Amino acid sequence: MKHYEQLYIGGQWVAPAGKGTIDVIDSGTEAVMGRIPEGIEADAEAAVAAARAAFDAWASTPAAERGAYLQKIAQNLKARTDELAEIIAGEVGMPLKLARAIQVGSPVYNWSLYAKLASEFQYEERLGNSLVVREPVGVVAAITPWNYPLNQITLKVAAALAAGCTVVLKPSEVAPLNAFVLAEAIHEAGLPAGVFNLVTGFGPVVGELIARHPEVDMVSFTGSTRAGKRVSEVASATVKRVALELGGKSASVILDDADFPAAVKGTVSACFLNSGQTCVAHTRMIVPESRYEEARALAKEAAEGFTVGDPREEKVKLGPLASAVQQARVLEYIERGIADGAELVTGGPGLPAGVTKGFFVKPTVFGRVPRDAAIAQEEIFGPVLTILTAKDEDDAVAIANDSLYGLGGAVWAASDERAMRVARRIRTGQIDINGGTWNMVAPFGGYKQSGHGRENGKYGLEEYLVYKSMQLKAPKI
Repeated sequence: MKHYEQLYIGGQWVAPAGKGTIDVIDSGTEAVMGRIPEGIEADAEAAVAAARAAFDAWASTPAAERGAYLQKIAQNLKARTDELAEIIAGEVGMPLKLARAIQVGSPVYNWSLYAKLASEFQYEERLGNSLVVREPVGVVAAITPWNYPLNQITLKVAAALAAGCTVVLKPSEVAPLNAFVLAEAIHEAGLPAGVFNLVTGFGPVVGELIARHPEVDMVSFTGSTRAGKRVSEVASATVKRVALELGGKSASVILDDADFPAAVKGTVSACFLNSGQTCVAHTRMIVPESRYEEARALAKEAAEGFTVGDPREEKVKLGPLASAVQQARVLEYIERGIADGAELVTGGPGLPAGVTKGFFVKPTVFGRVPRDAAIAQEEIFGPVLTILTAKDEDDAVAIANDSLYGLGGAVWAASDERAMRVARRIRTGQIDINGGTWNMVAPFGGYKQSGHGRENGKYGLEEYLVYKSMQLKAPKI
């Protein structure tokens, strides 16, 4: 069992001010797999003070030197790939092979990417008699989720450090152990004291304090829309910058001329990745009414091909959900779907066959779902696909846009040209065209109540920089 008794503040491991602890539960076995400190407001205050004290020196550190630190961190994390994959598979429930590639491989890539971007980015530009410079925004509070814990930490912390900001990190208490491994990797890299600080605890205590703190210049939050609204509310009192990456209800639009076997299989896979615990999961599959039966049969076959079980077993394609709370939430939505009259194609309430413990849910598909049903409108965050039917292309676009969210999506058609034409009409931050793959340097973020701000690549770096214009005297003629 991983048992951490200290927080990382001001470049050292320190005893927390409070005496509370938080158990970390293995999602596949329901056993306690770790224990962390329950930080309190005094711990958060100390972390903010340390970050503020370190800011001026770090902001003036040459960008190439900042990048060298980040590269050391990337190397230290890569050396602990197997350990991190095991931890995150237990915390979150992603099958081990995928956890190694996605949950660890992506953060390692992104630390290296920001190491490179730190020194390559153009921080200054001459415009007429002005020198426009981009400077670090200041002290950043990073509040991160449990579904892709280390990667979401990385997209905030690595980008902020590359930009010259100092950071206070509050990871999710559901999946926090990976953050302690990161803190160890950062300490081993020799990052100057106070540049990175880790405080664990609960959102209403630690999260709210750092979001409202007057010495914090920016808060970057990833999580539910409900929690994001609260972060915005408490941060507004100090008029700080706020970046939010929130919920999603992404639509996969399959047009009448698409390759249906490929489109349906691709949609189911995008819906069920990480047991559906993905903010951009393609949870609404929109198909022509005339081809519903075909789509239904293909979705049923694809869903039933997902082997459910302990994420550490190589044959498993669908692991558990991250917590008992999340399991109960998803099962409640499945019951609501049935009560609202949607057709249960496969899956449904109860544990999968052969499963007696762990936070599992059956891979579930609903058909002929009313577009105003809860399961068609609300983020479920589990392996639940809803199939909706459209009369034509215009109706499919209208259904796709009939959502509070706008984070991800897909369009499938016989040609990329047609798919892109339809994609331009859908109000969402990113859309896969005929199975287009994830790009870790393209901007990631949402429209509407999916939030604002962008992560990934140079776009993520820019979030942590502010413009300054220096007006110079015009030369005498």
